[in-house]
Amino acid sequence: MIIKTEQRSENMSENQFVAQIKKGTYRNEKVKGTFPVVSELKQAKDGSWFITVNAQKSKFKNPKIRVKLDNPENVVVSEGTVESVKETDEQAMNRIAERFKILDEMTEATIDGVVRGMVVSGPPGVGKTFGVEQVLEKDSLFDMMADKPLRHTFVKGTMSAIGLYSTLYKYSDPKNIVILDDCDSILFNEDALNILKAALDSGKKRKISWNSDSHFLRREGVPDTFEFKGSVIFITNLKFDNVRATKIKDHLEAILSRCHYLDLTMDTARDKILRIKQIARDGGLFDTKGLTKDQEVEIINFMVDNQKRLREVSLRMAQKIADLRNMTKEGDRWKSLAESTCMKRSAA
Repeated sequence: MIIKTEQRSENMSENQFVAQIKKGTYRNEKVKGTFPVVSELKQAKDGSWFITVNAQKSKFKNPKIRVKLDNPENVVVSEGTVESVKETDEQAMNRIAERFKILDEMTEATIDGVVRGMVVSGPPGVGKTFGVEQVLEKDSLFDMMADKPLRHTFVKGTMSAIGLYSTLYKYSDPKNIVILDDCDSILFNEDALNILKAALDSGKKRKISWNSDSHFLRREGVPDTFEFKGSVIFITNLKFDNVRATKIKDHLEAILSRCHYLDLTMDTARDKILRIKQIARDGGLFDTKGLTKDQEVEIINFMVDNQKRLREVSLRMAQKIADLRNMTKEGDRWKSLAESTCMKRSAA
């Protein structure tokens, strides 16, 4: 894979690319191995190729070296980390499965009140919310059977500062849980962010206040100050430890210092494909679709072959394609339907 020369090196750093060099030289010394990419593959005027990599953990004294290549085929550039490209598919699937098992365990600890705050980070459509929902639904089964109010609430989408304050008050009792799902707007509203930080505070008492007059709070019977004894789970697509914007970075670091942070370590398209394979392997991905094992494999192989064209690589997309597969019991008509409804339009 050759990265286009117009792609900026800072974007490469942000997206984590690695170079697997088969045969190269640096100052007449042979270079072979896997290195993080500093700047993209380029061609010199003499026709040779070179790529700049981070060689900090190698025999070379310089942390950054420009490796000369006789042929661009002598390097393979891929998205990921040095560790991830060395993983076998089975190892990667087990790593991903272990992360989601940890998510289940941490959610259970939140139910017990042991964990009072948790941030869950991962790409869209990989099952972050679904995993938390399953654990909470299982815990709430008897409450639902007894027609008792649930001790948790899911908030999805945009949320104002006053809306967050009111929700936290309503679920402020011990072992109550507020799940904020894709509510990243909170992170860009200073008032909401301060309320969230107060709710996640690691002190014995978490006192939250609203220091301005509000007809809404009076009408809802919400006091201007209260003690929050519940827990918060913040589910986001944002990787808190990779944010570069100075204005928000300090706030995110403050949140991370107050609560547990679980990164599901799914940073590449390969990881997303392997997550789909892992769910299919362990059962649960196509259980309600009535597909044969051969049909399930056919769908996954179709996604692998077309991953760069799909609108997104996710469990949701696998479900959509499975629905199309069910529409056309025989033949490949479902592939044409998937190309029309699930893929990006090809450039003219």
